[in-house]
Amino acid sequence: MSAAVVRLTGVKTHLNRAEARRVALAAQGFGRPRPEAPGTRQLNLALARMGTLQIDSVNVFARSHYMPLFSRLGAYDTGALDTLLFARKAPYLEYWAHVAAFIPAQDWGLFRFRMDDMHAKFATKPDGWFRSNTAVVDWVRSELAARGPLRPAEIEYDAKRGTGGQWWNWDAVKNALEYMWMFGEVAIAGRRGFERTYALAEHVVPASVLASPVPRDEAIRELVRRAARAYGVATASDLADYWRIRDRAAVMSSIGDLVDAGELQPVTVEGWFSAGRPARAWLHTAAALPRRVDQTAILTPFDPVVWFRDRAERLFDFEYRIEIYTPAWKRRYGYYSLPVLVGDDIVGRVDLKADRSSSRLLVQSAWWERGRPADAAPRLAAELQTAAAWQGLETISVSRRGDAVDDLAAALPGVARHEGGRPEPVELAPDEPAG
Repeated sequence: MSAAVVRLTGVKTHLNRAEARRVALAAQGFGRPRPEAPGTRQLNLALARMGTLQIDSVNVFARSHYMPLFSRLGAYDTGALDTLLFARKAPYLEYWAHVAAFIPAQDWGLFRFRMDDMHAKFATKPDGWFRSNTAVVDWVRSELAARGPLRPAEIEYDAKRGTGGQWWNWDAVKNALEYMWMFGEVAIAGRRGFERTYALAEHVVPASVLASPVPRDEAIRELVRRAARAYGVATASDLADYWRIRDRAAVMSSIGDLVDAGELQPVTVEGWFSAGRPARAWLHTAAALPRRVDQTAILTPFDPVVWFRDRAERLFDFEYRIEIYTPAWKRRYGYYSLPVLVGDDIVGRVDLKADRSSSRLLVQSAWWERGRPADAAPRLAAELQTAAAWQGLETISVSRRGDAVDDLAAALPGVARHEGGRPEPVELAPDEPAG
Protein backbone atom coordinates (compact mmCIF):
# COMPACT_ATOMS: atom_id res chain seq x y z
CA MET A 1 0.00 0.00 0.00
CA SER A 2 1.26 3.44 -0.95
CA ALA A 3 2.19 5.69 1.94
CA ALA A 4 -0.05 8.30 0.30
CA VAL A 5 -3.15 6.16 0.94
CA VAL A 6 -4.90 5.37 4.21
CA ARG A 7 -7.34 2.46 4.46
CA LEU A 8 -10.50 3.44 6.26
CA THR A 9 -11.88 0.13 7.49
CA GLY A 10 -12.55 0.23 11.20
CA VAL A 11 -10.94 3.65 11.52
CA LYS A 12 -13.39 6.31 10.41
CA THR A 13 -17.00 6.84 11.43
CA HIS A 14 -17.06 10.45 10.21
CA LEU A 15 -15.56 12.08 7.12
CA ASN A 16 -15.09 15.78 6.50
CA ARG A 17 -15.97 17.18 3.07
CA ALA A 18 -12.45 16.98 1.67
CA GLU A 19 -12.03 13.39 2.84
CA ALA A 20 -15.34 12.39 1.27
CA ARG A 21 -14.32 13.98 -2.03
CA ARG A 22 -10.99 12.15 -2.05
CA VAL A 23 -12.61 8.81 -1.17
CA ALA A 24 -15.18 9.29 -3.94
CA LEU A 25 -12.65 10.36 -6.56
CA ALA A 26 -10.21 7.57 -5.69
CA ALA A 27 -13.02 5.01 -6.00
CA GLN A 28 -13.66 6.32 -9.53
CA GLY A 29 -10.00 6.03 -10.51
CA PHE A 30 -8.89 9.63 -10.07
CA GLY A 31 -6.40 9.00 -7.29
CA ARG A 32 -3.62 7.74 -9.54
CA PRO A 33 -1.37 9.17 -12.30
CA ARG A 34 -2.56 8.77 -15.85
CA PRO A 35 -0.75 6.04 -17.79
CA GLU A 36 1.66 7.18 -20.48
CA ALA A 37 0.14 5.02 -23.22
CA PRO A 38 -3.29 3.77 -22.15
CA GLY A 39 -4.37 0.66 -23.97
CA THR A 40 -6.98 -2.08 -23.72
CA ARG A 41 -5.88 -3.19 -20.26
CA GLN A 42 -6.25 0.31 -18.81
CA LEU A 43 -9.62 0.76 -20.55
CA ASN A 44 -10.91 -2.47 -19.03
CA LEU A 45 -9.66 -1.53 -15.56
CA ALA A 46 -11.33 1.88 -15.74
CA LEU A 47 -14.57 0.33 -16.97
CA ALA A 48 -14.43 -2.21 -14.14
CA ARG A 49 -14.12 0.58 -11.56
CA MET A 50 -17.15 2.39 -12.98
CA GLY A 51 -19.13 -0.77 -13.62
CA THR A 52 -21.08 0.85 -16.44
CA LEU A 53 -20.61 3.49 -19.14
CA GLN A 54 -23.55 5.72 -19.96
CA ILE A 55 -24.47 6.35 -23.59
CA ASP A 56 -25.69 9.68 -24.93
CA SER A 57 -26.17 10.80 -28.52
CA VAL A 58 -24.93 14.39 -28.10
CA ASN A 59 -21.75 14.85 -30.14
CA VAL A 60 -20.88 18.53 -29.72
CA PHE A 61 -17.32 17.85 -28.54
CA ALA A 62 -17.05 14.06 -28.24
CA ARG A 63 -19.68 11.40 -27.69
CA SER A 64 -20.30 11.03 -23.99
CA HIS A 65 -19.18 7.40 -23.68
CA TYR A 66 -15.69 8.37 -24.84
CA MET A 67 -15.30 11.08 -22.20
CA PRO A 68 -15.07 9.20 -18.85
CA LEU A 69 -12.10 7.21 -20.14
CA PHE A 70 -10.39 10.39 -21.35
CA SER A 71 -11.06 12.04 -17.98
CA ARG A 72 -9.35 9.17 -16.15
CA LEU A 73 -6.68 8.02 -18.60
CA GLY A 74 -5.93 11.03 -20.78
CA ALA A 75 -5.57 10.76 -24.55
CA TYR A 76 -6.28 7.19 -25.64
CA ASP A 77 -7.15 5.49 -28.89
CA THR A 78 -10.93 5.60 -29.20
CA GLY A 79 -10.65 2.82 -31.76
CA ALA A 80 -9.51 0.51 -28.97
CA LEU A 81 -12.65 1.35 -27.00
CA ASP A 82 -14.80 0.87 -30.11
CA THR A 83 -13.38 -2.63 -30.45
CA LEU A 84 -14.29 -3.43 -26.85
CA LEU A 85 -17.80 -2.06 -27.22
CA PHE A 86 -18.85 -2.73 -30.80
CA ALA A 87 -16.85 -5.59 -32.26
CA ARG A 88 -18.49 -8.93 -33.00
CA LYS A 89 -18.74 -10.89 -29.73
CA ALA A 90 -17.58 -7.81 -27.82
CA PRO A 91 -17.13 -8.26 -24.05
CA TYR A 92 -19.61 -5.44 -23.38
CA LEU A 93 -23.30 -5.07 -24.20
CA GLU A 94 -25.85 -2.29 -24.04
CA TYR A 95 -28.71 -2.31 -21.59
CA TRP A 96 -30.78 -0.02 -19.37
CA ALA A 97 -28.30 -0.11 -16.45
CA HIS A 98 -27.99 3.45 -15.11
CA VAL A 99 -29.92 4.50 -18.17
CA ALA A 100 -28.88 3.29 -21.64
CA ALA A 101 -25.35 2.13 -20.92
CA PHE A 102 -22.65 -0.40 -21.65
CA ILE A 103 -22.23 -3.25 -19.19
CA PRO A 104 -20.01 -6.34 -19.23
CA ALA A 105 -21.72 -9.06 -21.25
CA GLN A 106 -21.43 -11.34 -18.22
CA ASP A 107 -23.68 -8.93 -16.28
CA TRP A 108 -26.72 -9.35 -18.56
CA GLY A 109 -28.31 -11.78 -16.08
CA LEU A 110 -28.01 -9.21 -13.25
CA PHE A 111 -30.68 -7.16 -15.00
CA ARG A 112 -33.17 -9.96 -15.54
CA PHE A 113 -35.31 -8.48 -12.76
CA ARG A 114 -35.42 -5.17 -14.64
CA MET A 115 -36.32 -6.88 -17.89
CA ASP A 116 -39.14 -8.67 -16.10
CA ASP A 117 -40.32 -5.41 -14.54
CA MET A 118 -40.28 -3.68 -17.93
CA HIS A 119 -42.25 -6.56 -19.44
CA ALA A 120 -44.83 -6.44 -16.64
CA LYS A 121 -45.17 -2.68 -17.05
CA PHE A 122 -45.38 -2.39 -20.81
CA ALA A 123 -46.25 -5.77 -22.33
CA THR A 124 -49.23 -6.88 -20.28
CA LYS A 125 -51.59 -3.90 -20.52
CA PRO A 126 -54.49 -4.93 -22.76
CA ASP A 127 -54.69 -1.42 -24.24
CA GLY A 128 -50.94 -0.77 -24.21
CA TRP A 129 -48.84 -0.32 -27.34
CA PHE A 130 -47.17 -3.73 -27.19
CA ARG A 131 -50.39 -5.73 -26.88
CA SER A 132 -52.03 -3.53 -29.53
CA ASN A 133 -49.26 -4.13 -32.06
CA THR A 134 -48.56 -7.86 -31.79
CA ALA A 135 -48.51 -8.22 -35.58
CA VAL A 136 -45.58 -5.85 -36.09
CA VAL A 137 -43.80 -7.29 -33.02
CA ASP A 138 -44.14 -10.80 -34.43
CA TRP A 139 -42.93 -9.62 -37.86
CA VAL A 140 -39.86 -7.87 -36.44
CA ARG A 141 -39.08 -10.93 -34.30
CA SER A 142 -39.33 -13.22 -37.34
CA GLU A 143 -37.09 -10.90 -39.38
CA LEU A 144 -34.36 -11.01 -36.74
CA ALA A 145 -34.72 -14.77 -36.36
CA ALA A 146 -34.43 -15.38 -40.09
CA ARG A 147 -31.85 -12.78 -41.06
CA GLY A 148 -29.71 -12.33 -37.97
CA PRO A 149 -28.47 -8.93 -36.74
CA LEU A 150 -29.93 -6.01 -38.68
CA ARG A 151 -29.38 -2.28 -38.77
CA PRO A 152 -32.53 -0.16 -38.47
CA ALA A 153 -32.08 1.06 -42.04
CA GLU A 154 -32.27 -2.54 -43.27
CA ILE A 155 -35.46 -3.19 -41.32
CA GLU A 156 -36.87 0.16 -42.37
CA TYR A 157 -36.40 -0.66 -46.05
CA ASP A 158 -38.36 -3.88 -45.78
CA ALA A 159 -40.99 -2.25 -43.59
CA LYS A 160 -41.67 0.39 -46.23
CA ARG A 161 -41.44 -2.10 -49.09
CA GLY A 162 -44.24 -4.15 -47.61
CA THR A 163 -42.44 -7.47 -47.17
CA GLY A 164 -44.90 -10.29 -46.60
CA GLY A 165 -47.82 -8.31 -47.97
CA GLN A 166 -47.93 -5.92 -45.01
CA TRP A 167 -46.73 -2.30 -44.82
CA TRP A 168 -45.30 -1.23 -41.46
CA ASN A 169 -44.84 2.33 -40.25
CA TRP A 170 -41.20 2.82 -39.23
CA ASP A 171 -42.18 4.27 -35.85
CA ALA A 172 -43.97 1.00 -35.09
CA VAL A 173 -40.90 -1.05 -36.08
CA LYS A 174 -38.65 1.11 -33.93
CA ASN A 175 -41.03 0.84 -30.96
CA ALA A 176 -41.11 -2.94 -31.31
CA LEU A 177 -37.31 -3.13 -31.28
CA GLU A 178 -36.97 -0.85 -28.27
CA TYR A 179 -39.61 -2.68 -26.25
CA MET A 180 -38.06 -6.06 -27.01
CA TRP A 181 -34.65 -4.67 -26.03
CA MET A 182 -36.03 -3.46 -22.69
CA PHE A 183 -37.59 -6.88 -22.14
CA GLY A 184 -34.29 -8.64 -22.85
CA GLU A 185 -35.61 -10.43 -25.91
CA VAL A 186 -33.48 -8.31 -28.23
CA ALA A 187 -29.88 -7.17 -27.72
CA ILE A 188 -27.68 -4.64 -29.47
CA ALA A 189 -25.18 -6.48 -31.66
CA GLY A 190 -23.02 -3.43 -32.37
CA ARG A 191 -23.16 -0.04 -34.03
CA ARG A 192 -22.15 1.45 -37.34
CA GLY A 193 -21.28 5.04 -36.61
CA PHE A 194 -23.88 5.54 -33.92
CA GLU A 195 -26.61 3.46 -35.59
CA ARG A 196 -27.55 0.38 -33.62
CA THR A 197 -27.65 -3.14 -34.98
CA TYR A 198 -30.40 -5.22 -33.36
CA ALA A 199 -30.47 -8.99 -32.90
CA LEU A 200 -32.31 -11.59 -30.90
CA ALA A 201 -30.61 -11.92 -27.52
CA GLU A 202 -29.58 -15.52 -28.16
CA HIS A 203 -27.56 -14.33 -31.18
CA VAL A 204 -25.53 -11.91 -29.04
CA VAL A 205 -25.55 -12.80 -25.34
CA PRO A 206 -23.39 -15.80 -24.35
CA ALA A 207 -25.58 -18.88 -23.88
CA SER A 208 -24.18 -19.49 -20.41
CA VAL A 209 -25.23 -15.98 -19.37
CA LEU A 210 -28.73 -16.32 -20.82
CA ALA A 211 -29.10 -19.60 -18.95
CA SER A 212 -28.13 -18.03 -15.62
CA PRO A 213 -30.49 -15.18 -14.71
CA VAL A 214 -29.79 -13.77 -11.25
CA PRO A 215 -32.73 -13.76 -8.80
CA ARG A 216 -34.07 -10.30 -7.96
CA ASP A 217 -32.89 -10.00 -4.36
CA GLU A 218 -29.45 -11.37 -5.17
CA ALA A 219 -29.13 -9.09 -8.20
CA ILE A 220 -30.10 -5.94 -6.31
CA ARG A 221 -27.71 -6.80 -3.49
CA GLU A 222 -24.88 -7.29 -5.99
CA LEU A 223 -25.68 -4.03 -7.77
CA VAL A 224 -25.75 -2.14 -4.46
CA ARG A 225 -22.39 -3.72 -3.59
CA ARG A 226 -20.93 -2.55 -6.89
CA ALA A 227 -22.36 0.93 -6.51
CA ALA A 228 -20.85 1.19 -3.03
CA ARG A 229 -17.47 0.14 -4.35
CA ALA A 230 -17.70 2.55 -7.29
CA TYR A 231 -18.71 5.48 -5.06
CA GLY A 232 -16.52 4.77 -2.03
CA VAL A 233 -18.89 6.60 0.30
CA ALA A 234 -22.58 7.06 -0.42
CA THR A 235 -26.10 7.54 0.86
CA ALA A 236 -28.87 5.05 0.10
CA SER A 237 -30.15 7.45 -2.58
CA ASP A 238 -26.71 7.51 -4.18
CA LEU A 239 -26.54 3.72 -4.23
CA ALA A 240 -30.04 3.40 -5.67
CA ASP A 241 -29.40 5.98 -8.37
CA TYR A 242 -26.21 4.32 -9.63
CA TRP A 243 -28.37 1.63 -11.22
CA ARG A 244 -31.69 3.54 -11.05
CA ILE A 245 -33.19 1.02 -8.63
CA ARG A 246 -36.62 2.25 -7.57
CA ASP A 247 -37.25 -0.38 -4.89
CA ARG A 248 -36.11 1.51 -1.78
CA ALA A 249 -36.91 -1.38 0.54
CA ALA A 250 -34.73 -3.73 -1.50
CA VAL A 251 -31.87 -1.22 -1.48
CA MET A 252 -32.07 -0.79 2.29
CA SER A 253 -32.26 -4.54 2.81
CA SER A 254 -29.17 -4.97 0.61
CA ILE A 255 -27.30 -2.30 2.58
CA GLY A 256 -28.15 -4.13 5.82
CA ASP A 257 -26.88 -7.42 4.40
CA LEU A 258 -23.63 -5.78 3.26
CA VAL A 259 -23.10 -4.16 6.66
CA ASP A 260 -23.64 -7.53 8.33
CA ALA A 261 -21.14 -9.07 5.92
CA GLY A 262 -18.55 -6.45 6.82
CA GLU A 263 -18.50 -4.89 3.34
CA LEU A 264 -20.10 -1.58 4.32
CA GLN A 265 -19.57 0.60 7.37
CA PRO A 266 -22.01 3.31 8.54
CA VAL A 267 -20.51 6.81 8.57
CA THR A 268 -21.57 10.43 8.66
CA VAL A 269 -20.18 13.06 6.29
CA GLU A 270 -19.74 16.75 7.03
CA GLY A 271 -22.47 18.76 5.35
CA TRP A 272 -24.60 15.75 4.35
CA PHE A 273 -28.05 16.23 5.87
CA SER A 274 -31.48 14.73 5.44
CA ALA A 275 -34.57 16.28 7.00
CA GLY A 276 -32.35 18.53 9.10
CA ARG A 277 -30.31 15.67 10.56
CA PRO A 278 -27.00 14.09 9.53
CA ALA A 279 -27.70 11.86 6.55
CA ARG A 280 -27.10 8.14 6.87
CA ALA A 281 -24.17 7.12 4.69
CA TRP A 282 -22.04 4.04 4.19
CA LEU A 283 -18.38 3.56 3.43
CA HIS A 284 -17.16 0.60 1.40
CA THR A 285 -14.64 -1.25 3.55
CA ALA A 286 -12.19 -1.49 0.63
CA ALA A 287 -12.30 2.27 0.11
CA ALA A 288 -9.06 4.22 0.23
CA LEU A 289 -8.48 7.78 1.41
CA PRO A 290 -5.58 9.32 -0.52
CA ARG A 291 -3.78 12.06 1.37
CA ARG A 292 -4.30 14.11 -1.78
CA VAL A 293 -5.90 13.81 -5.19
CA ASP A 294 -4.15 16.01 -7.73
CA GLN A 295 -6.07 15.53 -10.96
CA THR A 296 -7.04 17.81 -13.81
CA ALA A 297 -9.97 16.53 -15.85
CA ILE A 298 -12.90 17.66 -17.97
CA LEU A 299 -15.97 15.58 -17.16
CA THR A 300 -18.99 14.67 -19.22
CA PRO A 301 -22.40 15.46 -17.66
CA PHE A 302 -22.93 11.68 -17.65
CA ASP A 303 -19.83 10.77 -15.65
CA PRO A 304 -20.62 8.85 -12.42
CA VAL A 305 -18.82 11.60 -10.50
CA VAL A 306 -21.59 14.10 -11.37
CA TRP A 307 -24.47 12.21 -12.99
CA PHE A 308 -26.51 12.26 -9.76
CA ARG A 309 -26.85 16.02 -9.32
CA ASP A 310 -27.82 15.85 -5.64
CA ARG A 311 -24.61 13.95 -4.88
CA ALA A 312 -22.53 16.45 -6.88
CA GLU A 313 -23.93 19.25 -4.73
CA ARG A 314 -23.11 17.37 -1.51
CA LEU A 315 -19.60 16.39 -2.58
CA PHE A 316 -18.46 19.51 -4.40
CA ASP A 317 -21.00 22.23 -3.54
CA PHE A 318 -21.56 22.21 -7.29
CA GLU A 319 -25.02 22.97 -8.64
CA TYR A 320 -25.16 21.43 -12.07
CA ARG A 321 -27.79 21.28 -14.76
CA ILE A 322 -27.09 20.78 -18.45
CA GLU A 323 -28.87 23.34 -20.61
CA ILE A 324 -29.27 21.53 -23.92
CA TYR A 325 -33.05 21.79 -23.74
CA THR A 326 -33.04 25.32 -22.32
CA PRO A 327 -33.79 28.12 -24.82
CA ALA A 328 -30.55 29.85 -25.80
CA TRP A 329 -31.53 33.16 -24.24
CA LYS A 330 -32.16 31.46 -20.89
CA ARG A 331 -28.90 29.54 -20.71
CA ARG A 332 -26.59 30.60 -17.93
CA TYR A 333 -23.47 28.56 -18.69
CA GLY A 334 -23.89 27.25 -22.23
CA TYR A 335 -25.38 24.53 -24.38
CA TYR A 336 -23.21 21.65 -23.14
CA SER A 337 -21.07 22.84 -20.25
CA LEU A 338 -18.64 20.27 -18.85
CA PRO A 339 -17.51 20.23 -15.20
CA VAL A 340 -13.82 20.90 -14.59
CA LEU A 341 -11.96 18.95 -11.90
CA VAL A 342 -8.72 20.41 -10.56
CA GLY A 343 -7.08 18.79 -7.55
CA ASP A 344 -9.90 17.13 -5.61
CA ASP A 345 -12.62 19.67 -6.37
CA ILE A 346 -14.83 20.83 -9.23
CA VAL A 347 -13.62 24.37 -9.86
CA GLY A 348 -15.41 25.43 -13.04
CA ARG A 349 -17.19 24.47 -16.22
CA VAL A 350 -16.44 24.86 -19.93
CA ASP A 351 -18.80 24.72 -22.89
CA LEU A 352 -16.85 22.96 -25.64
CA LYS A 353 -17.53 22.42 -29.33
CA ALA A 354 -15.41 20.62 -31.89
CA ASP A 355 -15.49 22.64 -35.11
CA ARG A 356 -14.15 19.92 -37.37
CA SER A 357 -14.48 21.95 -40.55
CA SER A 358 -11.77 24.30 -39.25
CA SER A 359 -10.03 21.71 -37.03
CA ARG A 360 -10.58 23.97 -34.04
CA LEU A 361 -11.72 23.37 -30.47
CA LEU A 362 -14.12 26.15 -29.54
CA VAL A 363 -14.41 27.16 -25.90
CA GLN A 364 -17.87 28.67 -26.17
CA SER A 365 -17.89 29.81 -22.55
CA ALA A 366 -15.95 29.14 -19.36
CA TRP A 367 -16.81 29.84 -15.73
CA TRP A 368 -15.15 29.48 -12.35
CA GLU A 369 -16.62 28.12 -9.17
CA ARG A 370 -15.73 29.41 -5.72
CA GLY A 371 -12.39 28.41 -4.21
CA ARG A 372 -10.44 27.56 -7.34
CA PRO A 373 -6.67 27.19 -6.81
CA ALA A 374 -4.26 29.78 -8.19
CA ASP A 375 -3.04 27.42 -10.90
CA ALA A 376 -6.51 26.44 -12.15
CA ALA A 377 -6.26 28.39 -15.42
CA PRO A 378 -2.92 26.99 -16.66
CA ARG A 379 -3.94 23.48 -15.63
CA LEU A 380 -7.26 23.71 -17.46
CA ALA A 381 -5.51 25.28 -20.46
CA ALA A 382 -3.12 22.33 -20.62
CA GLU A 383 -6.05 19.89 -20.41
CA LEU A 384 -7.82 21.72 -23.25
CA GLN A 385 -4.71 21.32 -25.38
CA THR A 386 -4.64 17.61 -24.58
CA ALA A 387 -8.37 17.34 -25.37
CA ALA A 388 -7.97 19.13 -28.70
CA ALA A 389 -5.10 16.87 -29.74
CA TRP A 390 -7.05 13.77 -28.63
CA GLN A 391 -9.88 14.81 -30.95
CA GLY A 392 -7.52 15.60 -33.80
CA LEU A 393 -8.15 19.35 -33.61
CA GLU A 394 -5.24 21.60 -34.49
CA THR A 395 -6.09 24.86 -32.71
CA ILE A 396 -8.19 26.32 -29.89
CA SER A 397 -10.38 29.41 -29.92
CA VAL A 398 -11.69 30.95 -26.69
CA SER A 399 -14.88 33.00 -26.62
CA ARG A 400 -15.46 36.13 -24.58
CA ARG A 401 -18.33 34.70 -22.53
CA GLY A 402 -17.77 33.75 -18.90
CA ASP A 403 -15.59 34.85 -16.02
CA ALA A 404 -12.87 32.28 -16.82
CA VAL A 405 -12.29 32.96 -20.52
CA ASP A 406 -9.72 35.73 -20.11
CA ASP A 407 -7.76 33.63 -17.63
CA LEU A 408 -7.76 30.75 -20.10
CA ALA A 409 -6.75 32.96 -23.01
CA ALA A 410 -3.86 34.33 -20.97
CA ALA A 411 -2.72 30.77 -20.26
CA LEU A 412 -2.85 29.92 -23.99
CA PRO A 413 -0.45 32.40 -25.64
CA GLY A 414 -1.51 33.37 -29.15
CA VAL A 415 -4.89 31.64 -28.86
CA ALA A 416 -7.69 32.82 -31.13
CA ARG A 417 -10.71 34.57 -29.62
CA HIS A 418 -14.26 34.62 -30.86
CA GLU A 419 -17.65 36.13 -30.06
CA GLY A 420 -20.65 33.87 -29.56
CA GLY A 421 -20.45 30.79 -31.76
CA ARG A 422 -18.31 32.37 -34.48
CA PRO A 423 -14.51 32.16 -34.32
CA GLU A 424 -12.51 35.25 -35.24
CA PRO A 425 -9.67 34.86 -37.75
CA VAL A 426 -6.28 34.47 -36.13
CA GLU A 427 -3.98 37.44 -36.74
CA LEU A 428 -0.41 36.14 -36.95
CA ALA A 429 2.54 38.20 -35.80
CA PRO A 430 4.99 39.08 -38.63
CA ASP A 431 7.44 36.40 -37.50
CA GLU A 432 4.81 33.73 -36.68
CA PRO A 433 4.52 30.97 -39.29
CA ALA A 434 1.08 30.06 -40.57
CA GLY A 435 -0.29 26.55 -39.91
